[in-house]
Amino acid sequence: MAGFGKWLGGGLGFVLGGGPIGALIGFALGSMFDAPSVGKSTQSRAVTAQNDFKMSLLVLIACVMKADGRIQKSELAIAKRFLVANFGEEGALEALQMLKNLLEQNINETEVAMQVNQFMNYSAKLQLIHLLFDIAFSDGEIQPAELAVLGRIASAFQISTADFESLKAPYFKNTDPTWAYKTLEIEPTATEEEIKKAYRRMAMKFHPDKVHNLGEDLKKSATEKFRTINEAYETIKKTKGMS
Repeated sequence: MAGFGKWLGGGLGFVLGGGPIGALIGFALGSMFDAPSVGKSTQSRAVTAQNDFKMSLLVLIACVMKADGRIQKSELAIAKRFLVANFGEEGALEALQMLKNLLEQNINETEVAMQVNQFMNYSAKLQLIHLLFDIAFSDGEIQPAELAVLGRIASAFQISTADFESLKAPYFKNTDPTWAYKTLEIEPTATEEEIKKAYRRMAMKFHPDKVHNLGEDLKKSATEKFRTINEAYETIKKTKGMS
């Protein structure tokens, strides 16, 4: 377990500094690692921020997966892909074991999210919600219980209602004809000038460079949301016959 153990002990900040996340992580680790190897902050501040983000996401993934009372294979597959992307093949197996340990615990997602809210900037929190929507949608639909959990997390993050709806809308584009407008945070009655202005504003808000401090892997993931902004804009342009 050297790969994940080195990652875990190398640069974690607030997640092991107390609060509900620290307690959950400590319990989930169990005997996976020797106590002295955990919590040594030897990495740069940037790496610490990246690892805090990843560990927070791991805990919140468990919250979403537990929301509807059943763990889907598709959810585990999505989670495993995320873990492989962030921890490598070897580290992903160990992180997946940790996720399974977290799934056995009672987690108060609001308390966890409130701790995250104290230490992460708004762009990072938007990216967390985006990735959690991916987990919830892994089986092709988002259950009401999952949406409720996501809403509570977003509320604790102090995410605006408009931004939450913007993140949610693309996952409902097959059933909501106004999804593109919600994605750009405008009304269907918006003028051409308002549409263009909204597109520029949203493209800036969700630009992948906003989360560059979280590492290249998560910056690439943020590109997916950026693409939905462009897709929504092109959909509206086509609907309204804009050039």
